[in-house]
Amino acid sequence: MMEECKPVLNTGLRGLVIASTRICEVDGANGRLIYRGYLVQDLAQNATFEEVAFLLLYEKLPDPDELKEFKGRLQAQRQLPAQVIAALKTRPKTALPMDVVQAAVSLLAHHDPDVTDPTLETTLRMAINLIARFPTIVAAWERIRNDLEPVDPSPELDHGANFLYMLSGKKPEEDVARFFDTALVLHAEHSFNASTFAAREVASTRAHIYAAVAAAVGSLSGELHGGANVRVMEMLLKIGSTNKVNDYVNQEFDAGRKIFGLGHAVYDTDDPRAHILAPMSKVMGERIGEPQWYEISTLLEKTGKEEFKKRKGKDIYVNVDFYSASLYYAMGIPVDLFSPVFAISRIAGWCAHVIEEQFAGAAPKPMLYRPESDYVGDYCGPDVCEFTPVRIEGG
Repeated sequence: MMEECKPVLNTGLRGLVIASTRICEVDGANGRLIYRGYLVQDLAQNATFEEVAFLLLYEKLPDPDELKEFKGRLQAQRQLPAQVIAALKTRPKTALPMDVVQAAVSLLAHHDPDVTDPTLETTLRMAINLIARFPTIVAAWERIRNDLEPVDPSPELDHGANFLYMLSGKKPEEDVARFFDTALVLHAEHSFNASTFAAREVASTRAHIYAAVAAAVGSLSGELHGGANVRVMEMLLKIGSTNKVNDYVNQEFDAGRKIFGLGHAVYDTDDPRAHILAPMSKVMGERIGEPQWYEISTLLEKTGKEEFKKRKGKDIYVNVDFYSASLYYAMGIPVDLFSPVFAISRIAGWCAHVIEEQFAGAAPKPMLYRPESDYVGDYCGPDVCEFTPVRIEGG
């Protein structure tokens, strides 16, 4: 019998629909991002991160009583086990922050007695614990690597404000906390990107949620997925002033390079999240007396788009990383923590996807991911190689 003809897709699965989901729709053609039926713009304007996390996990926005209970559960789980803090203190201070976050997730599994309980109720509890503790992990590591003691979580502060407090030891001003909370909402979910796919693939094996999330963190640590806003901020610092933007754009395009923050794998329009972050970046830059980062960004966006259109004959669009970089920088967040901060938000989406994958939330039944590959090895012609034992004289 002839083998079935199967096309080989060396495309990183781009354009291939591999699963159904009820969590998120990225409508790239129309520039729409939808969480559980809600436009991200409406959520960013009206909802807190805690409400969005509840929405992603439970498929509905919470009522006042549900929100109060959910916030209480998050606040109760913010503290890391003492053994995890002790372990973080043994890490080299030069360790990459994303590696530390990934290691901490695995450590948390060691201190959860229910990792062998595969029920939905237990997995939801673990998800809430992870959402609660990601900010504590990132803030604790920032202080430990700078020879400072971690700051205990504050029961008085909301999720985003508490992170900024643990990072600096100072309670953030109300509008700064609100801006950061909005940024968390905007980054909470984005359908089947690389890290979410990694989480779902591991979840399909029936591994516990800590293992799936650790895989997602590892995926996000790669420069082709995470770190885009890090490169945007490094670019802004390199440019330094608005009068250098034009030369920089032409220099990069002449060399065949790209302008970081312009272009997206999915959107055929400007990323809807970018237009929400931009005005916050402006306000924060003015507040700290460094308006140039926003000013460079806006001129760079305009010049980059115009020059790309002139050279390529087509449009290029701004993505979410373009303005999140200068926003986080103005908030005093170290540049190498931008990806961990992304994870503080995206953990909500990752957990929702793990639960949907393991409990068939959008499919008839759970399925183990098992793609095939096309073997192209050619070592001994059309035949297999003949094994010749290695003999060492006098051995």
